Amino acid sequence: MMSNPIENYALVSDLETAGMIGTDGSVDWLCVPQFDSPACFAALLGDGSNGFWRIAPVGAQESSRREYRDNTLILDSWWETETGAVRVTDFMPARSNSPFMVRTVEGIAGCVTMRSELRPRFHQGRVVPWVRPAGACIVAVAGPDALWQSADAPVDFSESGGSTVAEFAVPAGRRLTLMLAWAPSHLTSPPFELCLPAETALKETEDFWREWTAQCRYEGPWSEAVVRSLITLKALTFAPTGSIIAAPTTSLPGCVGGERNWDYRFCWLRDSALALSCLLRSGYREEATAWLDWLLRTIAGEPADLQTVYGLEGQRRLPETEAPWLPGYEGARPVHFGNAAAGQLQLDVYGEVIDALYWSLRAGIPVQPHMWSLVTALMRYLQKHWRDPDRGLWEVRGPQRHFVHSKVMSWVAADRAVRMGALLGRNGSSAEWRAMRAAVREEVCREGWDAEQRSFVQSYGSSSLDASSLLIARLGFLPSDDERIRGTVAAMRGLEHQGFLRRYASNGSGVHGIDGMHGTEGAFVACSLWYAEALAGIGRLDEARDMFERVLGVRNDVGLLSEQWDPEAGRQLGNAPKGVSHIALVETAFALQRSGITPA
Repeated sequence: MMSNPIENYALVSDLETAGMIGTDGSVDWLCVPQFDSPACFAALLGDGSNGFWRIAPVGAQESSRREYRDNTLILDSWWETETGAVRVTDFMPARSNSPFMVRTVEGIAGCVTMRSELRPRFHQGRVVPWVRPAGACIVAVAGPDALWQSADAPVDFSESGGSTVAEFAVPAGRRLTLMLAWAPSHLTSPPFELCLPAETALKETEDFWREWTAQCRYEGPWSEAVVRSLITLKALTFAPTGSIIAAPTTSLPGCVGGERNWDYRFCWLRDSALALSCLLRSGYREEATAWLDWLLRTIAGEPADLQTVYGLEGQRRLPETEAPWLPGYEGARPVHFGNAAAGQLQLDVYGEVIDALYWSLRAGIPVQPHMWSLVTALMRYLQKHWRDPDRGLWEVRGPQRHFVHSKVMSWVAADRAVRMGALLGRNGSSAEWRAMRAAVREEVCREGWDAEQRSFVQSYGSSSLDASSLLIARLGFLPSDDERIRGTVAAMRGLEHQGFLRRYASNGSGVHGIDGMHGTEGAFVACSLWYAEALAGIGRLDEARDMFERVLGVRNDVGLLSEQWDPEAGRQLGNAPKGVSHIALVETAFALQRSGITPA
């Protein structure tokens, strides 16, 4: 059993963890009890021996079709066989106590024999549990973890090749639900969620999502895509703290068979800051406020210690380890858990944080008493260090450089700090910050501009293009009608790859000079969306619409986007679903609406 293509996976989430379900009905990825916990199903990064839970008709390979129910994260998959048709409904109710997954099989026509095969492998697909009956349940135990499985009708479970298997006939009109819940292994009774009637769990989950999506303020022509992206973003929110993870997966490769494999189950400040803007624009003030509270708790302390990425509760140590027992997605190794980017210097995050605080203030979110002292502390550090080289927003593992985007974000930090001071009547340091703002702008326009290409470049002294330059106008560094912005947008043709945009130029093979990694990668979804917004900003409206709709066309069958798209192979790459891809989709839809752009 090999993993599905990345685009074959759908997401279910309880706002604390998430499962990835393939078109073949197999849950191939699930970490419990949290997004960043060890996986109990890891077939996504290996094969069936690393853990999965599949429900499908006997002998069937893939579902006939599937879709999320309108305005929810409830997945319906239809299977048509020679003997009949069934629908499988998958969801995870919002957490009350233990994480649990509900899988209901409903007979539609004829009679279909279904097979459930459960093969848990704890500690990242490595540890085989002890499986035993426990009353009406089956329980699998290893170390601190236990998975409890139950059914709401009599089902004969048996052991087969290290799996717990059940086969049952489903005639038209019959429903049977299987549930799976995690609990600490020292508890001897099954989680109470397993006693919850399936219909009750379904209704509560459906009501939750539909009440949430009803708050959306977008009313433009691409509402289906926007709402689906917002649901996905909500699904990546860790409800207890308000933090937002970059993606629910690890080590899905940017280069199939290569080494560009990172763990994204953590909270990047830049992604989260973009999420805050997206949430506020879309009408989700409660989520924005919760994220802001998480941010202020997380970054409290010495400004020099500001990290680019933190854990779900604000943890600072995210040691990066490898899992040699996992063969990797389609052989992409090493498989990583944890992320060493937490220790990199990335100056742009100072700008991201202060920008997020400024827009929160503008939106009327109550200001915590220590927020202004935090801003002044961050600015004191940045005034001393904005001229330093860093790793940049792409977290290069090559040499530090003077990345243009990092300098622009230093300008953003100074600009927003000045504006916040004016709003709050705190102008003590405004003169210093204005001077810094002017100095950064002058240096970027001198050192980061390539007169021959008529474009801003990736770093000082380089001729390489970088898609992050498309954000310069959005951030207010220069207006959209500035000739330097027009020139930069025009130069992005150099990063186009069969109609999509790379984040920066690739050298084709060998070790990449910019990031120190081997191999190529796909086009970045967010960069292609930034391109669409930038095109709209300079009045190239038809091109903007075409680029936006081209990205919409590479969403998978249930509307999800990964980090990258490979236009040559026609497939998704990278961790999925990627929060920043969906954030960029929402922001671009709003930008195109403001420009008066409508679908072709």
